[in-house]
Amino acid sequence: MEERLDISTLEGLSGRELRQRAMELLAGLPGYDWCGIYRLEGNELVLDAYVGAETDHTRIPVGVGVCGSAVSENRNKVIEDVREEANYLACSLATRSEIVVLIRRGETILGQIDIDGHTVGRFTAQDEAMLTKLAGVLAARW
Repeated sequence: MEERLDISTLEGLSGRELRQRAMELLAGLPGYDWCGIYRLEGNELVLDAYVGAETDHTRIPVGVGVCGSAVSENRNKVIEDVREEANYLACSLATRSEIVVLIRRGETILGQIDIDGHTVGRFTAQDEAMLTKLAGVLAARW
């Protein structure tokens, strides 16, 4: 399923306002059941903008969980079934798949987009490409 995201509605926005609006747009896509951005502050990811249920994971050490390991491994992560991840931090019992896309300015990681889905195998290479494009917009107007 190829998703389309109209990023033209983000024109003129920057900072936290841009990040929140971007998560609201993503939350409108089918199967994007929790959408958030974590800022990288030192060796910790800090929850920034999000749409979805509240989470206890407002601070995640680098290296812990899917989000933290994406930073420590310096790569995006597409998890087909979170129940098969030894390092998974459960935010919701309904979550079955997850995608994490790093937000970079050059080689510097600013944060990440974290999306949870309630179906196994929800996220594809097309989702990763779309989110990577969005991450570029977010980085430029961080």
